Amino acid sequence: MSSISTDFDWNHIRTFLSVVEEGSLSAAARALGQTQPTVSRQISSLEDALNTSLFIRGTRESTLTETGAALFEHVQAMSAAATQISRIATGRNQTVEGTIRVTATDALTAYVLPQCLKALRAQHPGVHVELVSSMSQADITHHEADIAIRHVRPEQPDLVAQWIGDFDVSLYASQDYLDSVGNPERLADFSHASLIGFENSERLVKQVNSMGLPVTKKNFEIVATSGMVTYELARAGLGIALLPTLVATRLFGLEKVHSDLGEMRMPIWLVTHADVKTNARIRICFDLIAEALKAIQAGKQTPFEQQQTQ
Repeated sequence: MSSISTDFDWNHIRTFLSVVEEGSLSAAARALGQTQPTVSRQISSLEDALNTSLFIRGTRESTLTETGAALFEHVQAMSAAATQISRIATGRNQTVEGTIRVTATDALTAYVLPQCLKALRAQHPGVHVELVSSMSQADITHHEADIAIRHVRPEQPDLVAQWIGDFDVSLYASQDYLDSVGNPERLADFSHASLIGFENSERLVKQVNSMGLPVTKKNFEIVATSGMVTYELARAGLGIALLPTLVATRLFGLEKVHSDLGEMRMPIWLVTHADVKTNARIRICFDLIAEALKAIQAGKQTPFEQQQTQ
């Protein structure tokens, strides 16, 4: 029998992994929902148990020692193995009950997903749904979500993605705002209009210019980091916003800025993990959400809405 000690807390290995991935004790503490002193004590306990130093002291960032770097490679492998164990166990669950975790942007979560979930809840009330409103790309590989709705096709080979279709996107504003600027007949007359930016106004300038509206960064007088806030700002008459046609007109009653204005296309992808696709609960939820999204994208009633009108 080996005499090498394994007398250490496995939870401290998780803390070590988080410190390396997050870059500092404070960042790891936030990610783990702990305090920095607690994280520091756990790292010290792990070093004592292993009788080695894992980090170089005296630096603001968590710099690994040579031993720490070697250990990190094995810890990453342990994390991947734990994730695989979870996926296999989840994949063998064939009951249409339990919880699924769905992530999308805040605007999709608020204005599109509710129609999808009506169909899901009507047919499978035993399925509970956790909605994660996030602008970031959820890492399905590490089970941050079971299903994600994205605007970009994922490149990871262990993910499966279904293209739902493209949503039309154009510039919209409230009728009150258009009245306030005199409903210009030429696109060039919108050069002094107020625009509502979303995250990166510099990127939006190019997109808006390509659609025919001659604006600069100065036109973006309000910039939001939330899609929902962007809709509400437009509805309140504070300016023009680049929005999906379906939601802007169907739910908010906004007006297209000009009949000659061009449009853009925004792809919608539904994504899950290849292993989890064998899980009946998630597979059925995936297919139902996909069907409902396609109906919404086509401007049709969802399967649930069709049942309600029959």
